Amino acid sequence: MRFKKKKDIFFETMENMADKIVQAADYFAENVADFKDVNVFATQMKKYESECDEFTHIIIIELNKTFITPIDRDDILALTSSLDDVIDGLEATASRFYMYNLDAPDEYIVQFAEILRQSAYVIQKAIHLLSQKKLLAIREYTIRLNDLENQGDDLLRICIKNLFATVSDPIELIKKKEIYERLEQTTDTCEDVANMLESIIMSNS
Repeated sequence: MRFKKKKDIFFETMENMADKIVQAADYFAENVADFKDVNVFATQMKKYESECDEFTHIIIIELNKTFITPIDRDDILALTSSLDDVIDGLEATASRFYMYNLDAPDEYIVQFAEILRQSAYVIQKAIHLLSQKKLLAIREYTIRLNDLENQGDDLLRICIKNLFATVSDPIELIKKKEIYERLEQTTDTCEDVANMLESIIMSNS
């Protein structure tokens, strides 16, 4: 009888984080495309964020009691932190929809949500490859994350230009501008994951 090798706790937990980021990004994109109840939306996003915090806590506990780790312990901590930042960005944006009583997200928010959904799936694939120690194969996905972040930069320029051209209410302008910028910052956190993965590839190849 063959026994399946037990997966490393660090890789397994990071896989769980990446899977949770996909769930959150899917939910985020689906809801901003068809907005119904902003309170339910913000509450669910907070739940996803709290679940990812639990995974981060597991990794910190394990790092404190594990002598030998599969990759450098600082790299594990930095990658975990960058994954957590992605879901923090999604949740922070959702909470502002609630605080600002935003009930009709516009086309730019929908486009940002789709960029972030795609980024989440790319992160998931890269983290699962890391668990399999297929380091060089990860590079395809880090390049894709950089490309998606560039799309976020371009979209921010377009939507801010349009915002100042079409919105005269200063309060509405401030609210929308912050939401656009938070969404773009979240694409930056996805690129941070890519940069951390590149560092791990260089250190372990």
